[in-house]
Amino acid sequence: MWNVNFITIFPEIFESFLKTSLIGKAIARGLLSTTTTNIRDFSKPPHHKVDDTPYGGGAGMVMMAEPLVSAIEAVRAKDPITWVVLLSPSGTRFSQAKASELSKRSSVTFVCGRYEGIDQRVIDIAIDEELSIGDFVVMGGEVPSMLVTEACLRLQPGVLHNSESTCQESFSPTLGGGTLVEAPQYTRPEDFRGAMVPDVLLSGNHKSIASWRLKEATRKTKTLNAKAKTDSHD
Repeated sequence: MWNVNFITIFPEIFESFLKTSLIGKAIARGLLSTTTTNIRDFSKPPHHKVDDTPYGGGAGMVMMAEPLVSAIEAVRAKDPITWVVLLSPSGTRFSQAKASELSKRSSVTFVCGRYEGIDQRVIDIAIDEELSIGDFVVMGGEVPSMLVTEACLRLQPGVLHNSESTCQESFSPTLGGGTLVEAPQYTRPEDFRGAMVPDVLLSGNHKSIASWRLKEATRKTKTLNAKAKTDSHD
């Protein structure tokens, strides 16, 4: 069983996520266990404040160290081996290789920041790793933590109906050593508004199909990389 803990000020965000599709099925089948911890439970009443103005000035608010570290410590007390991950724009870029790495840990805790960020001392004291899902900023770490959870969970044995689904998909080690995106996919009908399925996919020749898919994956990856390089110079 893979265990995931979410630390957040909005635990309700995770309610439908944990009940839906393969996530809910994985929990029902005992392949995934989850806990959700509300950071406000570790802040002082009556207002249960979790943020304050930044030292040195600046816009926005910063999440305070005391309630957040206390929440992390409470999770660690129940789950001592958990690996604590902060979702942050300044973290290491998340990848399929990182998903594979995290999926091999028996327990992962996702810390979901909000506002303008969290007190650096939380990172220094209680965080094992910072992860970013891309070069952009969202309102909080909840959605990124769901994304990372899905990417990791689908690699857990028994979660997907067909285990071979992860073998020839984008960035899988068996597809260009993890450097290629997946080739285009097609299904019925053969003719959709004049757009035809490539003949090779209808041939039944598995060797030719495999060769075509590798060629198309390579072409598609080169196109995407060229576009990314062009965009970075705009």
